[in-house]
Amino acid sequence: MSESPEPKVAQQRQQPRFRRVPLRLIIPNLVTLLALCSGLTAVRMAYDGAWDFAVGAVLIAAVLDAIDGRVARYMKGTSRFGAELDSLADFVNFGVTPALMLYLWILKDAGSIGWIAALIFAISAALRLARFNVALEDPQKPAWAHRFFTGVPAPAGALTVLLPLYLDFLGLFPHWFADEAFVAAYTIAIAFLLISRLPTYSGKSFGTRVRRDLVLPLFVFTVLIVALIVSYPFRMLAGGSVLYLLSVPFSWRAHRKLILADASLALDDDGDECDTDLDNLGDRDKDHGG
Repeated sequence: MSESPEPKVAQQRQQPRFRRVPLRLIIPNLVTLLALCSGLTAVRMAYDGAWDFAVGAVLIAAVLDAIDGRVARYMKGTSRFGAELDSLADFVNFGVTPALMLYLWILKDAGSIGWIAALIFAISAALRLARFNVALEDPQKPAWAHRFFTGVPAPAGALTVLLPLYLDFLGLFPHWFADEAFVAAYTIAIAFLLISRLPTYSGKSFGTRVRRDLVLPLFVFTVLIVALIVSYPFRMLAGGSVLYLLSVPFSWRAHRKLILADASLALDDDGDECDTDLDNLGDRDKDHGG
């Protein structure tokens, strides 16, 4: 008699099977982990007093944070795990790290007030990220809504809150601006911008395609910006931070105009027979034999 194949089948079922994870799911998470390593390295550099390297590490973390999501979407490697990892990395890189850097630099001289300011900034970054994660997509949201963030995004807040450090490194730190109490107030102000409802430009309105005649100028402009940041990092970061803060009122004004434009369109399309729209008036004249 031949042996029954059932024991062999059962043995094969008992053997553990390791599922292979596609590389397209791993690479975006590796980019996020590199950003986290850069943010944690910035803390170490701050403890060592190497402020130029610390600021550079935060900048690298911000660049990697801008890349990882696009890499995941391009490679179709988005996942719930990657989204959670990205949020935790953002909290460390753009919430905890800038707060510790400012505290080690000058806020520690303010005693408890300085620590409270650093604490408020870190907590505000966490609340801003949590609000972003739980925000549901509104199907009735206008098409232009993707152009704006609600509040200052965490990477921009992290780079902007370090403005006093940039100015001090450049020797442009005024005496009244160098006071630890003023830096604490400035830190709290940026923290409130993080959790505010102010609309800020998102940069997503540039689109995903570039006109053919603008490709080469775009390459040259990108190389120029990178070269300037590498050669004059603190000047570029200080100027960028000031320009970003100045752009907030303009983004609010642009957002307000778009809301008013939608409201006026809604009034024109309300179906009222007294509508003053010229096209509709012409149609009504034809219907009534006018």
